[in-house]
Amino acid sequence: MAGVATWTTKSFAQNPSVPVIGYLCPESPELFATRLQAFKQGLGEVGFVEGRNVKLDYRWARGEYSRLPELAAELVARNVDIVVAPGGAPVALAAKAASSTKTIVFEMGGDPVQLRVVDSLSRPGGNITGVSSLSVDVSPKRLELMCDLVPTATKLMVVANPTSPTVQSQLQKLHAAAGTLGVRLDILHASKEDEFETVFDTVARDRASGLVFTSDPYFAFRSSQLAHLATKYRVPAITQTRDFPVAGGLMSYGGDFMQSHRRAGLYAGRVLSGEKPSDLPVQLVTKVELVINLKAAKLLGHTLPSALLAAADEVIE
Repeated sequence: MAGVATWTTKSFAQNPSVPVIGYLCPESPELFATRLQAFKQGLGEVGFVEGRNVKLDYRWARGEYSRLPELAAELVARNVDIVVAPGGAPVALAAKAASSTKTIVFEMGGDPVQLRVVDSLSRPGGNITGVSSLSVDVSPKRLELMCDLVPTATKLMVVANPTSPTVQSQLQKLHAAAGTLGVRLDILHASKEDEFETVFDTVARDRASGLVFTSDPYFAFRSSQLAHLATKYRVPAITQTRDFPVAGGLMSYGGDFMQSHRRAGLYAGRVLSGEKPSDLPVQLVTKVELVINLKAAKLLGHTLPSALLAAADEVIE
């Protein structure tokens, strides 16, 4: 390993023209490991390998999203070749605010046009393009899936992050869906880890039929904690990311984050190869996946309808 490290250092020293990607991340390296791996896979498909012919300059917000603007400005000041802003709307918005000239490639679940990150999907314009899984748009479907699980439900609780750029549009769509489904919604707010336990305690004491999480990166990257609390308080819950049922939670429904991060890597590589971001339309990852944990359902005392199981992309035994 020492030989490899020496070769890498010499390689960069002898070739100052090696491009540098500024990688702006809202979380820690540990929480973002699988996403970063997918990004590097996409980058490699265009011929760029970290430590060989491209360098990554990382900035980790470690869950403190208020630091994203400061970290984005740092990367721009370091004169990196491009800024990659993965992990949600807050990252993309921070990167865009930091520079109107530096090339930016984002990855998010929200609508980049509605959030004014780009002018349009087909012609993003300016210095920015990227990938969206449009996970935000499927929040009402999570509500529907919870109603499928508990067809007698008259009230469900929704957890929303009040600091999210997409929270108001999600809540509007959720209330509209609730009216169609004939259920009442109670909205709970959480934007910090120490607020999660209060949320689950409230649901348990209220004996609500289920808990639906809005799409939000802060929630997605705390799936293990949320799954633990859902088990502790015996609360049937659904979130946007498969990380939740994998960690022991009941269900997830949302975009395929591995594909969206891989495609962000592809776009970063294409820009480094000479393509202009204004010529690259925003890519949409339209695949959504339903993942169900059968063990969690049994612990919660729920028998899953056969139609729900048949619709699942993956059932964890």
